[in-house]
Amino acid sequence: MSGPAAPALDPLRRVHYAHFYGEPDRSDRPGPAPDGSVVVVGNCQAESLRLLLDPHGRRSVRIPPVFELEPDDVGRLHALLARATTLVVQPIHAGYRGMALGTDQLAAHLPAGGRTVVVPSVRHNALHPAHVVQHPPPGTDPLPVVPYHDLRVVHAALHGGDPVRPVREDGVREVAAASLAELVRREAGTTVAVSDVLRDPHPDQMRTVNHPGNPVLLALAGRAAAAAGLPAPVDPGRPLLASVRAPVEAAVAATWGFARAPEHDHWWLDGVPVVAAEVTEAHLEWYAAHPAETRAVWARHERQAGRLGLAR
Repeated sequence: MSGPAAPALDPLRRVHYAHFYGEPDRSDRPGPAPDGSVVVVGNCQAESLRLLLDPHGRRSVRIPPVFELEPDDVGRLHALLARATTLVVQPIHAGYRGMALGTDQLAAHLPAGGRTVVVPSVRHNALHPAHVVQHPPPGTDPLPVVPYHDLRVVHAALHGGDPVRPVREDGVREVAAASLAELVRREAGTTVAVSDVLRDPHPDQMRTVNHPGNPVLLALAGRAAAAAGLPAPVDPGRPLLASVRAPVEAAVAATWGFARAPEHDHWWLDGVPVVAAEVTEAHLEWYAAHPAETRAVWARHERQAGRLGLAR
């Protein structure tokens, strides 16, 4: 694959995204054909969708998630799109991070007759009602262990109280309803939707608030494939997007009426269990060292905290 000269990169990054950077990968498989290709762009969910839409890697290449793309990558991505037939993309605002990575900006590089399928970025709180994602400002130490704030722990850091208080059923249901309504709202600007799949919560739907499980990913990929005229995906027989799995609390399982598996007691990081109390302790230490960032998390998510009965 030709394109702009690759920037100086971490060698592991160059290997991981070998075809994107114009190099053969270590499997010795050839890259995809220069035309008839599918380009999938978005956050961490995009790679799982690509694997479902193109399980043999014959029509697509692995590219970095949009939040990792660097200025030198943009021309390479635009060149890839110029030879593609289909762009599957999450909603991305124009000029994202100062680069021409917006949904419409990317679609403009498709050749005549190229098809764009906009898919939602899935976030849902039914299984993890107290969890939120908010990255600290650049240059700030990242949240340790896992990048998910628990609003009960944030509340305890700012206002005192029990950082592991059980969630109430009414709070679980109210947060889930608000989360689903927000997804439906965002789907108004997409080609396909998936919110209907999340209306009946079960433990395989979401591994974290922003990592869907295989049933959700398969449904979304199937709808995207139908819209793009691609073959229907099949279950790969292994969990996708599974590097992090958050615990599902007993009160949450009881709310939705499913059995709670023993592994739901822990966080799972790359297949290794981490005791939830260790995460809570590490986060409390981080909040104590970063009071301004902690207040910013609370301010942004105070409405969700209120649904859980957490008062200022």
